[in-house]
Parts: sequence; structure tokens; C-alpha cells
Amino acid sequence: MRGLALAALLATTALPAMAEKVFVSNERGNTVTVLDAGSWEVLEEFSAGNRPRGITISPDGKLLYVCASDDDLVRVFDTETYEELYSLPSGPDPELFVLHPSGNPLYIANEDDNLVTVVDTESHTVLAEVPVGVEPEGMGISADSKWVVNTSETTNMAHFIDTSDYSIKHNILVDQRPRYAEFTADGKWLFVTSEIGGTVSVIDMTGEAPNLTQKIGFEVAGVQPEWLQPVGAKATSDGNWLFVALGPANRVAVVNIDTMEVEKYILVGQRVWQLAFTPGEEFLVTTNGNSNDVTIIDVEAQEAIKSVQVGQQPWGAVATPE
Repeated sequence: MRGLALAALLATTALPAMAEKVFVSNERGNTVTVLDAGSWEVLEEFSAGNRPRGITISPDGKLLYVCASDDDLVRVFDTETYEELYSLPSGPDPELFVLHPSGNPLYIANEDDNLVTVVDTESHTVLAEVPVGVEPEGMGISADSKWVVNTSETTNMAHFIDTSDYSIKHNILVDQRPRYAEFTADGKWLFVTSEIGGTVSVIDMTGEAPNLTQKIGFEVAGVQPEWLQPVGAKATSDGNWLFVALGPANRVAVVNIDTMEVEKYILVGQRVWQLAFTPGEEFLVTTNGNSNDVTIIDVEAQEAIKSVQVGQQPWGAVATPE
């Protein structure tokens, strides 16, 4: 009896497991949709300011950062209650950002002012403003946090910002309208997508200076070449695969990083834009702006398994950390 009573007590007092969530910014709907990463049910949709685009989560999973582009702010929300806690200065028209692995600082691309703004997430102050090329958008940070890379859409460059002094040490010319910068977890490779150029630039980070080694192109039967517009990209942490969102082609390309060859195209929703892994990288979530949904891809099988309706014109996505 005593053992049964103890078991009952433990059952009633055990702490519930934290639910894994995916947050989706809806650019036109001015909201964020919250999905359960197990059932893929919509848990909530809440207001997130005007034109929410870039979205990320603090390393401890407690804070959600959202670029409210038309408010010229980064809005910060509680990931459990969805309450807005405060806002951070961002400079005009913040679009994409990247958070230091420690959670501080935040590096923000300001499209209208040709700046990268560096913000202290604890003191809520601007640490630096780094002049970059015209229409900065893509942001990436190396695994060792030495480099922050910004891509400028009109200058067609990747700018390498030294995080120790916020100065640009290198510039690399890529193809037209670079949108996203993605490092591999081992720091060996940097991938820069070029929307209008239709390529992904492959940059070797192992030398004394970054070196552009090749460009990956795309070809899908029955799809016009001008529709193959690389935007978001995500590399698996084991360094084996790069997934690339191809915009109006409604496909995600699967690139073998060892060979730098495209091995597969996955059909998803309309105008696929950004990508996010779930914890453990079992699934990849795509935001499909014209069909107002997200596609769930089984990463191991490299197949789309589900579509979920979200808000109006989904743009970015992020999952809670493990």
C-alpha cells in the first residue's frame, strides 16, 4: 500500500514536459502563429506588431524576438504566455537578424539605412551601427561567433563583420540579390543564397580569408528557370545536407554538402520563403507566403508529410530549443 501511495504521489507531482513549439511570423497578417511541434495543431495566434518578418528565440527558450519591420522595432514576447514584454531599438525597417549563441547581442539588418545594428539584449541599448551595402537583409553567425555575415541585396555582396570590433574585414561578391547566409555547424562552409541570380554561393571558411569556391544552380523539369529563386537555407548540424527554399518554384532543394550537388527537390506550398528545424532536426518547417501555410518535411526521409494553415503571408519560422 505504501508503495502504491508513493507512486500516486509522484504521478501527481511530476513536472509536465515542456511542449516543443514552432512560431511563424505572418508578414501581412501582423501576427505570430504558434504550432505544437508534436501534433502540428495551431495553439495560438497573437498580434506581433506591423509587418513581422525575422523571428528567433533566446537560447533558454523563454524569449521570442520578432522584427516588426514597419514599427522600426524588435518586439520581445514570452514564449509561454505570448505577452509582449518589451521592445528593442533596431534602426529603420529591421528585416532579418541573428542572435549571438550566448543570447547577447542581437545583430539586425536595417534594409532602409544600409546598416547592421548591434543591440545589447540585456541593457536594451545600441552597441554599434555598422555601415554595409545597399539593402542589407541576410544575417548569419559562425559557430565560433567570430564572424557575423550580412548580405546586401543591391550591392550583391556578403560582408564579413568581426564581432570583436564590429568592423568589416572581408567582402565577397555573389550573385544578384543575396537573401540569406547559413554557416555549417563546424564552421567550414558558408552558403549565401541569391534570389534573382538563382544560385547558392559556396564559401570556404577554413583559410586565412573566406574564399568563394563554387556556385550551386538549380533545375526542375517543368519549372521556368526564373522561378527558381533561392531564399532561406538551413544546413543539418551533422554537415551532411543543405535545404534551400526556392520561392515561387514551390520546391525545397536538398543539397549533398559533401558533393555540393542537388540530390532532390521536395514539393511544398506556394512561394516557399524561410525554413526552420524542429529540436533534434527531425522535421523542417517551410513558410509558404502565397498559400498561407507551412509544410512539414520529414528530414530523414526528405519528404513533405503535412501542410498546416497559419496566418496571412507567413514569412519566418523558429522552433523552441531542446
